[in-house]
Amino acid sequence: MDSSNQTSTVVGFILLSLSAHPQLEKTFFVLILLMYLVILLGNRVLILVTIFDSRLHTPMYFFLGNLSFLDICYTTSSVPLILDSFLTPRKTIPFSACAVQMFLSFAMGATECVLLSMMVFDRYVAICNPLRNLMVMSKAVYVPMAASSMAGITNSVVQTSQAIRLPFCGDIINHFTCEILAVLKLACADISINVISMVVANVIFLAIPVLFIFVSYVFIIATILRIPSAEGRKKAFSTCSTHLTVVVFFYGTVLFMYRKPKSKDPLAAGKQDLSDKPISLFYGVVTPILNPIIYSLRNKDVKATVRNLMNQKHLTE
Repeated sequence: MDSSNQTSTVVGFILLSLSAHPQLEKTFFVLILLMYLVILLGNRVLILVTIFDSRLHTPMYFFLGNLSFLDICYTTSSVPLILDSFLTPRKTIPFSACAVQMFLSFAMGATECVLLSMMVFDRYVAICNPLRNLMVMSKAVYVPMAASSMAGITNSVVQTSQAIRLPFCGDIINHFTCEILAVLKLACADISINVISMVVANVIFLAIPVLFIFVSYVFIIATILRIPSAEGRKKAFSTCSTHLTVVVFFYGTVLFMYRKPKSKDPLAAGKQDLSDKPISLFYGVVTPILNPIIYSLRNKDVKATVRNLMNQKHLTE
């Protein structure tokens, strides 16, 4: 298409997905579908556990319930579209649906970044200032904290509104979904404002939370090492090891995914295509599936509550 094609003439986009590698589509469809079902089941169980067990009405589990809700929303905003693209070669998505999907993915991702940093603050207070834990992390504090993480929605409104107002010189997105960087590649106008806006957003919603988490864990680890008994150190570290594992997977995947510039050719289907797209899938599917698995397998309270709920269900049948 030439530069005369403006936003008003683009009624939809074509998602290439893995159309250049059709031999992989059925395999990826089955894998992603199974992972999506596990995400829905695992995160719903965590939400129910944190709601119905009064022993888990603490800041850590409140944040965990919110994290599970975000994971469900994030994957639901993209995975059904990804699955459909595996079944429909060169899947076409309406312009409005693309904008909505872009908004939801961006909003949930930014919100989760902030929420993970708030979860580490709870661990910091619990380990470094245990005597003040109940006072500092009262319900009047941690509920507004979780609500403030929704500032990611405001950022998503800004990023999405700027992107959809651009004129586009093409309608082929070399991606599974309407990922914002893939959409910006189609713009036939200056995107410097978009780039600056995204850099500022990345500093606020990515760099600052990462720095806060890093500094917090420096203090946490220093406090743990000062505990005289080995059993005490092990118990203290176990309270934050699950969160640390989730943080490493979440931020590690994000940083690895955007570590290098991608091809400017939307039809390119070489080695970079085969390497970058699975990484994007990993970020969108594998990370949310790890949260319930990690917190369930490594948390005695969650496992005990799940067993109690299962036993109560059997007794009522």
